[in-house]
Amino acid sequence: MGYKEVVIVARRCDICNKGVTTGNNVSHSNRHTRRTWSPNLQTVRVMVNGQRRKLRVCTRCIRSGRVSRV
Repeated sequence: MGYKEVVIVARRCDICNKGVTTGNNVSHSNRHTRRTWSPNLQTVRVMVNGQRRKLRVCTRCIRSGRVSRV
């Protein structure tokens, strides 16, 4: 039997290095619980040094034109 290789990928943009931010949920009664905000990452095929690569890029980088899509 073969085993699948598990790859753990950080939630970071490959272009601007934007990552997960943390803060608090604050309820109506002012109770605080910890929470996280994840960046909106999309897997995009991009030209890098004349070669096609798949990168995980945030939507802000895609929209601002920092990435040249294939």
